[in-house]
Amino acid sequence: MTFELWMIAASVVLLFAQISIQAVLLTQQLGSEYNAGPRDEEKKLTGKAGRAERMLANFLETYPAFIALALAAVVSGGSDWMTQGGAALYILGRIAYIPLYIQGVFYWRSIGFMAASLGLIVMLIGLVL
Repeated sequence: MTFELWMIAASVVLLFAQISIQAVLLTQQLGSEYNAGPRDEEKKLTGKAGRAERMLANFLETYPAFIALALAAVVSGGSDWMTQGGAALYILGRIAYIPLYIQGVFYWRSIGFMAASLGLIVMLIGLVL
């Protein structure tokens, strides 16, 4: 299995981790009955639960680009140090982003986001060059 495919597998673990974090914090704030129900009444999350919800939404905004770039590297045979390094940077940046966002750490969470975004740019450059 190529490095990029390993990073896709890691990203799936990361996805489920973020979904789980968000669900746990939602349940702590609104209760298990609300979380298990149909959520017809939309309730606004605040504090850590609200940040976890936004953290997950932010991940989902960049995730398709990561999957597309990683698969393009594998399918095209264009896997190299740039696509691999970019993939690793994306995953590491997204991992760092989780506690920084949930704890509400100013500026450093943006650095985590920028690192992950830079990883996507490096992957793209690796594919184009």
